[in-house]
Amino acid sequence: MAHELHTDPAAAKLTGTAGAILAAKGRVVHSIGPGETVYAAVAKLCDARVGALLVMEGSALVGVISERDYTREIILHDRSSRDTRVAEIMSSPVVSVDIGTPLVECMRIVTERRLRHLPIMEAGHVAGVISIGDLVRAIVHQQEETIEQLSTIVNDPYPT
Repeated sequence: MAHELHTDPAAAKLTGTAGAILAAKGRVVHSIGPGETVYAAVAKLCDARVGALLVMEGSALVGVISERDYTREIILHDRSSRDTRVAEIMSSPVVSVDIGTPLVECMRIVTERRLRHLPIMEAGHVAGVISIGDLVRAIVHQQEETIEQLSTIVNDPYPT
């Protein structure tokens, strides 16, 4: 039985790839090891002013730890962030995409999987991370360009 994929009409017009967002924002990856404490992870999140860290074991991506993980697994369960290891609360396995993945597919994945951060892979290695905010900014930028083009066409006087 075939399943029809329904996408958001705004996202359906989204063009470009995950690599295009990385080219615009940079490829800085904030990470932490699985054996580090959750307290160290929260400190890194704060220092880097990001919402998630990739959990790396050497060059291997093994998980993601986010503010949301901290809230749900430490605060709500009354655990100590100084005594809990990142590996105990990280999200794993990691959902990631290739650098050439179309943005409309990235948006579908983060929406369906309820993700806020999407690691981008290139040749089997982490190339960067895009967030739902990055995807929304790309949509807004592309829609602004479309509106500007349409406005030019509508307001341009006919040749006489």
